[in-house]
Amino acid sequence: MKQYDAVVIGAGNAGLTAATALQRGGSKTLLLERHNIPGGCATSFVRGEYEFEVALHQLSGLGTEDRPFIMRKIFANLGVMDKVEFVQEHQLYRIVVPGEIDTTLPASWSGLRRQLQSDFPSESENLARFMKLCETITLESFMMLPKARKANDEKMLKASCPNYIKYGMRSAKEVLDEHFDDENLKTILAAYWCYIGLPPSEIPFPDLAAMIYAYAAFKPWHIKGGSQAMSSALLESFMEAGGEVRFNCGAEKILTSGDKVRGVLTEDGEEIACAAVVSNASSIMTYNELLDHDHAPIAVREDFKSRRMGTSAFVIYMGLDCTPEELGVTSASNFICNTQDEEAVHAGMLTMNAPVSGMLTCYNFDDPSFAPEGKSIVSLVCLQYGDVWNDIPEEQYAQTKYEFSEKLIDVIAQTFPKIRDHIEEVEVATPLTMMRYLNTPDGAIYGFKQTPQDSELFRERIESISGLYMAGCWNNMGGFQPTYMAGESTARAVLKQLKSEKEELENA
Repeated sequence: MKQYDAVVIGAGNAGLTAATALQRGGSKTLLLERHNIPGGCATSFVRGEYEFEVALHQLSGLGTEDRPFIMRKIFANLGVMDKVEFVQEHQLYRIVVPGEIDTTLPASWSGLRRQLQSDFPSESENLARFMKLCETITLESFMMLPKARKANDEKMLKASCPNYIKYGMRSAKEVLDEHFDDENLKTILAAYWCYIGLPPSEIPFPDLAAMIYAYAAFKPWHIKGGSQAMSSALLESFMEAGGEVRFNCGAEKILTSGDKVRGVLTEDGEEIACAAVVSNASSIMTYNELLDHDHAPIAVREDFKSRRMGTSAFVIYMGLDCTPEELGVTSASNFICNTQDEEAVHAGMLTMNAPVSGMLTCYNFDDPSFAPEGKSIVSLVCLQYGDVWNDIPEEQYAQTKYEFSEKLIDVIAQTFPKIRDHIEEVEVATPLTMMRYLNTPDGAIYGFKQTPQDSELFRERIESISGLYMAGCWNNMGGFQPTYMAGESTARAVLKQLKSEKEELENA
């Protein structure tokens, strides 16, 4: 029987990051991946002469060389900064509500304030106050709140996180309504709600504030070669450090002895011994299918009772025989919506009704090398809950997918009317596609719904099985930066456990 310090199940963002950090931290680590490539959502695929990015729209948290942010440090520690090239985007996004709004926001904290104050002069003082709040509550959340929580010190919390105490438990909509009267301005500022999957009334204000501040102050980025380049770089760093990976080989069972991990049984039938298992699979699959217990632990079952499945997505990947300029693209990221009623948009995500909102990302707007010369690669996205696709009869699936695609293109064509004329390659992914490739319940892309009640402030880490760790969006926030960070923090926890066990053996 082979023996490892740790086994990581799943080579998504968090799994790859955890495996690399573990191996580079001195843990003998095995990475199991049921697919034939690493990355999960962070992958690409080829159709004709186009290589399509699967999921990354904007990478946050990197910062610039002269003003680095947290992801630059994490990537450096993982040994991948010299293996990838980052491309800076110069706009946050263009947001269009036909007949009401059409504005493009710069990726600059001071520039953002100046433009919005110029466009909404009556809200000038409110904007200054709001943006200052976004900055301070973000810094409190990242720097001071973790220290106060770790110390379990209420006095420290009140002294170091006054804005978080006042606004941390309030919804984004509440805080926007408190600061502004202009509905157009509130719609513009709330556009990033699509990156969370819930309307502003259900998003914790610190989450929206952090996205606005981090993207504007530390810039949105993409990765040359797409997110697949980062996944490959992490795998390369992992293997350079001596890690072992097995593709086309998932985990069949997580083996336990009492309430402690003792190993993993692979799909090939091999039993592998280890002291710790990091699961990048969903917590539902981990505890209900992978664990060798007859029933999930009571604490897990109680936790699941109050969870709700998060959104999936419907995506059209397009290769166009025109340049971004010929298409009319002026920003890499574009939010297009027929209504300013975010509640109505979210309600539509629960149905098969025609979408009223969509996003177009043009990957070669800031990086011309991303597409063949004279051409473009774009993705059209609308969020949609996966369970509505489960009721589509198999014989009607293809037609339903085609009809829904046409409806989404209708939304996008309001702003980019030439798009249908230039389609050269096209591929469509539904929530069922996400379910098949990501192996997540209902094809969820962000894990459970990310409501305030589901934040780590209220959800303690489940530790019913000693040595079993969850990494990914199912215990925290979804998206690229959060899952990279989750993998890194999980690895630190595992390394701490392994060090403690080693010291106990040495002192025995």
